[in-house]
Amino acid sequence: MKVLFLIQGFSVAASRYRVLQYIPYLKSKGMETTVSLYPRTLKENFQFFKDLPQYDILFLQRKRFNQPRLGILRKRAKRIIYDFDDSVMYRNSKAKDPLSSTRRRRFVQMVKNSDFVIAGNEFLKREVLPFNANVEVIPTTIDQERYHLKTYPVQQERVTLGWIGDHGSVHYLEKMKPIFERISEKYPHAELKIVCDTFFDCDWMKVIKKNWSSEEEVDDLQGFDIGLMPLVDDPWSWGKCGLKIIQYQGVGLPVVCTPVGINKDLVEDGINGYWAMTSEEWEKKLSLLIENSELRERMGQEGRRRVLKNYTYQACGPRLFSILSRVAEKPSKERISH
Repeated sequence: MKVLFLIQGFSVAASRYRVLQYIPYLKSKGMETTVSLYPRTLKENFQFFKDLPQYDILFLQRKRFNQPRLGILRKRAKRIIYDFDDSVMYRNSKAKDPLSSTRRRRFVQMVKNSDFVIAGNEFLKREVLPFNANVEVIPTTIDQERYHLKTYPVQQERVTLGWIGDHGSVHYLEKMKPIFERISEKYPHAELKIVCDTFFDCDWMKVIKKNWSSEEEVDDLQGFDIGLMPLVDDPWSWGKCGLKIIQYQGVGLPVVCTPVGINKDLVEDGINGYWAMTSEEWEKKLSLLIENSELRERMGQEGRRRVLKNYTYQACGPRLFSILSRVAEKPSKERISH
């Protein structure tokens, strides 16, 4: 079986966690895999469409083709699997209106013309079902061999609140600056560490700024004491697949998060972390964890136990292999739905 995976970039989180880390496993199962970036130039597109018929499956990660390229794609590809892990049919949280007829139309066209769709969470699956019944959920996962349990210090001078992400989502964290300032007044030993490519400062709380790198990602996470995932309650957030939380829990961190979308599934309030919607709740829940190292360790251990069971590529790899095998056995079809 020959599968061509198209990804957005080799350092893009969705590409790394939803495609690239599965490749060695799929190869070990006898699958012939090729990974390529989406074609951009005229020459790249010509070569891509020319080579496409040699593959049994074209696996598209997140990006949608517009018409008429989708029409050519459907005619040249034997079978198409579309994988996505964001509310690509809505505008992001910065937009005044989340609804977008263009985004919706391109999304519907993409899923209608796919032989199978893999969604990152149940909300995204429900968005697919009216247009394609061949859809399953595979969550975003981590590599349990790479994400080792952090060391919990017996005594420590600082308590580090940590956040990891990119410039597109750091605005959720920046809105919490007033909370960080109040926490700093109560707990001068608390600090904030941001692992990103964009940063901000607080007036009182110490902010450690660290540029993200794949090589140091896990070490940075292990240096946190509490993982943060603030969001807003909107359709864009409902489509998020909780990678931050899964990463935090993968190294044994307790998490404080906004109870929106998949966050509510990943964090059980009071068991492996806390929910916090209002500023008062954020301050209260962070205070509980800052004051109690044993609580941090207990919640962190429970979060890791759940991640190892359900959110590793080792746990989900067989499911992906099964989907690819089933789709490859189906007759090739040609359809264009508008």
